[in-house]
Amino acid sequence: MGAVNREGEIMRGTFGAETVRDGVLLVARIFLALLFVVFGWEKLTGFAGTVAYFSHGGVPLPFLAAVIAVVAEFFGGLAIAIGLFTRPVALLLALYTLGTAILGHHFWNMSGAARMENEINFLKNIGLIGGFLLLYLTGAGRYSVDDKINVF
Repeated sequence: MGAVNREGEIMRGTFGAETVRDGVLLVARIFLALLFVVFGWEKLTGFAGTVAYFSHGGVPLPFLAAVIAVVAEFFGGLAIAIGLFTRPVALLLALYTLGTAILGHHFWNMSGAARMENEINFLKNIGLIGGFLLLYLTGAGRYSVDDKINVF
């Protein structure tokens, strides 16, 4: 016999996933958010350096781009970790991550070690996008602010 879903229907072949669903979603949210919170914090606390880095890298409107990066990474990451407005934030972070993959890791224009490093980071971003899209579909789960305030 399989696990029973929220509607009381028996689910076969889930390997017990439904019984640990909410705990796994909590861990997954924290793992997805960790990279964003850490690098967002670095961008926030070294904001002038972030603007200079973006300017040197040819990012258009480097000050505005740095503000967007801090908001998306640090505050978006925190929102994902605690499960606050999870579905819309997951979609926004998926779009943001796609943008950073294309603008920041354009390995197709590089060669040698730089190409390899940027290809790895590009594909890492694509994997993160997949995680955010799955989180959009599943929602935050029971262990989240969303569940407590009954939204999304």
